[in-house]
Amino acid sequence: MKRTLLWTLLALAAGGANAADVVKIGFIGPLTGPDAHWGKDNQNCAQLAIETLNSKGIKINGKAVQFTLVSQDDQEDPKQSTLAAQRLIDDGVNAVVGPFVSGTTIPASRIINQAGVPQFSVAVNATYTSLGYDNAFRLSAIDTRMGPAIAQYALNELKTRRIAIVDDRTAYSQGLADKFDAEIKRLGGQVVRREYTTPGQNNLSPIVTAIKAAKPDLVFVAVSDSQAAPFALQMKQLGLSTKVLSGDMIQTDTFIKLSGRNGEGFMAAVAGNVLESRPQGVEFMKRYQQKYGKLPLSYGPQHYDAVMLAATAMQQANTIDPVKVKAALKKMTYEGVNATYRFDAKGDLVKAPITVYQVKQAKWAPIKVTY
Repeated sequence: MKRTLLWTLLALAAGGANAADVVKIGFIGPLTGPDAHWGKDNQNCAQLAIETLNSKGIKINGKAVQFTLVSQDDQEDPKQSTLAAQRLIDDGVNAVVGPFVSGTTIPASRIINQAGVPQFSVAVNATYTSLGYDNAFRLSAIDTRMGPAIAQYALNELKTRRIAIVDDRTAYSQGLADKFDAEIKRLGGQVVRREYTTPGQNNLSPIVTAIKAAKPDLVFVAVSDSQAAPFALQMKQLGLSTKVLSGDMIQTDTFIKLSGRNGEGFMAAVAGNVLESRPQGVEFMKRYQQKYGKLPLSYGPQHYDAVMLAATAMQQANTIDPVKVKAALKKMTYEGVNATYRFDAKGDLVKAPITVYQVKQAKWAPIKVTY
């Protein structure tokens, strides 16, 4: 009996010696609600990165590590995002990917910064990296660059001068629309109408009527796909026939499905790259489709890259100490599936890609990429 007990204790000791340390990557996104398709896709991509890392047998400071994703649903609500962030910090995560939009990322960033762990987000609102937090890393173009880039495309490429603007007053939407508005005016264009709605409001007929009366050459809409679809229908019903350029939130199959033929010709500027243009992107799309049976949405690839960035920084720093991991992130260059990642002093992505897509024959087709 004593010998059996001895062998059991030795086996347990050996198992403990060989057991991998667990590295927790936190994820926050809208897993329920109108934008749940975005949140679930982002989560899928982050999980694929976790599985990729674990297949490589990674060691940090000579110790085998096992990565795991700890997810929280923020319902795309600012209050819920702070609660989600606190739950992840209480759970001891080593990095946080998300939240998804600016209106949830900015309030959550305070909680995450207090804990000192790296945070990655695709939020475009300039405030995110203007708070002085050394743990904030933006994975996409900032709105101070994206808004002007879209405005320049509207004026120089589409040859429009009279512009109407619609946004839903969220931090993402209004911030992008404000930057677009300012650049249109700076370049000599004319904003003939500025209209506002609220998230979830699908009766946009009064807005369409007011815009039609202003006779614009183009309408810029900074709303979600679930709002842009009824907007397209109501444009058709009320006889507003003009070019439509949007922010990135409508560049989904959901918009095409909901809008039908009404969405044909709509354009969307996305703070991301054409994955087919990068070898890493092609391989990622192949693996994603094999696992989930579909292609990722526009911001899923950045969430995959965020997990890989965190792990790579830990390997380069040879520790999971957040202070040293943040320092590594600020110095490193990483070739991701979506972009080449290098961050400036504020945590903004250097040479962030912006791609304009257009609905052609019920599919989103890339028509221009800028950096």
